[in-house]
Amino acid sequence: MVASLLLTAGGWVGFRGWQARSHLLNAAGLARELSAQVIGGDTDRALRTLAALQEQAGAARAATDDPGWALGRRTPIAGDDLDAVRQIAVAIDELARQAFPTLLRTDLTSLVPTSGRLDLARLTSVSTELSGVNEAVQRTRRDLAVVPADRLVNQIRQALTDLRGEIDRLASLTTAADQGARLLPPLLGANGSRRYLLVSQNLAELRATGGMFGAYAMIETDNGKVKMGLQGSSASLGRFTPALKLPAETRALWTDLPGIYPADVNLSPHFPTAAALYREMFRRKTGTTVDGVLAVDPVVLSYLLKATGPVLVPGGVPLASEKVVQTLLNDSYQRLDVRQQDTFFAASAAAVFDAFLKKNVNPRVLLSAFDRAITERRILFWSARPEEQRTFGDSRMAGTLPEQDTVPTVGVFLNDGSGAKLGYYLRPTANLTVGECRPDGRRELRLRVTLRSTAPKSGLSESVLGLGLAGDPYTARTLVSIFSPAGGAVLEARLDGVETALGSGTERRRQVATANVDVGPGAERALEVTVLTAKTGVGQAELWLTPTASPWTTQVHSAPSCDQ
Repeated sequence: MVASLLLTAGGWVGFRGWQARSHLLNAAGLARELSAQVIGGDTDRALRTLAALQEQAGAARAATDDPGWALGRRTPIAGDDLDAVRQIAVAIDELARQAFPTLLRTDLTSLVPTSGRLDLARLTSVSTELSGVNEAVQRTRRDLAVVPADRLVNQIRQALTDLRGEIDRLASLTTAADQGARLLPPLLGANGSRRYLLVSQNLAELRATGGMFGAYAMIETDNGKVKMGLQGSSASLGRFTPALKLPAETRALWTDLPGIYPADVNLSPHFPTAAALYREMFRRKTGTTVDGVLAVDPVVLSYLLKATGPVLVPGGVPLASEKVVQTLLNDSYQRLDVRQQDTFFAASAAAVFDAFLKKNVNPRVLLSAFDRAITERRILFWSARPEEQRTFGDSRMAGTLPEQDTVPTVGVFLNDGSGAKLGYYLRPTANLTVGECRPDGRRELRLRVTLRSTAPKSGLSESVLGLGLAGDPYTARTLVSIFSPAGGAVLEARLDGVETALGSGTERRRQVATANVDVGPGAERALEVTVLTAKTGVGQAELWLTPTASPWTTQVHSAPSCDQ
């Protein structure tokens, strides 16, 4: 009797599984189409796609929602696969009914300025809707994150991986929109005027958060209206002696340099420290106290120019998305002197900023540009108001070095040691492999970082070659700092296979080891480091990297969890 019942149930589950598979394949394809249409702003097609998606997702959910399927989910062989299929079906159906309809109804143009002003009343009205959408997407994301993938058959595992990737992309978009709708009104002067410093990180001379703080501009906001005011360069702020007070850990790693020179405030990757130092230096020099610091780099400008189209800098120099990084980080150093460079950088930032405020841009394209830049940690913001700063938490935009890890995270941060502008020519790669589970509950991680230089052997200007502190002016000297996971440690390092000396310290519960890596023109160096996590059973790991002019090539090799 029991055997007969199980055979009958198995046949029924197989039939329903065939139905669910067909509906899920259709739904997955429709979800990808809908995601692209939402980001591209094609609302009419998106509404038709949504209707079809809701039909297919509902059918897939129904096919996996009966007593026979529930019984199959408890079996030792196929149970994990059936359970995963059920959760995939539920996730797609939840998104189709709770997130996408509201997202399509929401007027995202309220997140984009018109004639230099944001309509704060309209922005506030869409905030509740965007918050609900983001909550639904994040809930679905969390539910899928706990589905164990290790024991699934290949087809289902791949489907789960693909869906997680799509939802991660969607979650980034909805998080950016939600945060923007909630934070922009007070930041843009809904309760009184504000002033911020917009600083450009010069990726040609690397610092841990991206690049040396170069040109700056004052942004003034009042009741949604935004304008650009005073502009200048970090060099004009001078040097500060005695040095500004530093956190003890920062001073132990970098001496007093971040408290003396505006160009060195971000030797540490913890952006709030750098922003607070720069704000105080600006106050002491100008007498003006700002409400926060916003940092961007030329790669961000390239993303924004995709939304605005090319802009013309006073003097007749056009900035286009495809060429702006080369124009700002290389060409300008070849044809302009130092004073002209500062003027050009400030004028370029102002031109792109003005276009962003006044041109009629597609809000979804703009959100996509911001999402990419924030994901890559190329847009960083710090508010001097603690209650506002807390709302950012440990988000990527806050640039906060967390003292706790959800997933073990290894930091690879680069600081120029040449006193030159050779960072533009570096091509970095990073590979992280999750290794053995140790008896003490920790886990070994193996990191390999390579730096390749595409610099020529001759022909660069004095502005590019700078101080030439590596000896050969065409050799890029880079201080590579490896930050362990929170509560972890750095064990050993080899440079090109030879054990190398490391400077060491700690910052925010992470052990820090720094190696001096000189890379000649056309050469490549490899740094291999063994790192320990804190006690953990997970088999995943993440990398946090200094944003560079040329994107990193990265790979993370996961492993089974230690309890398997």
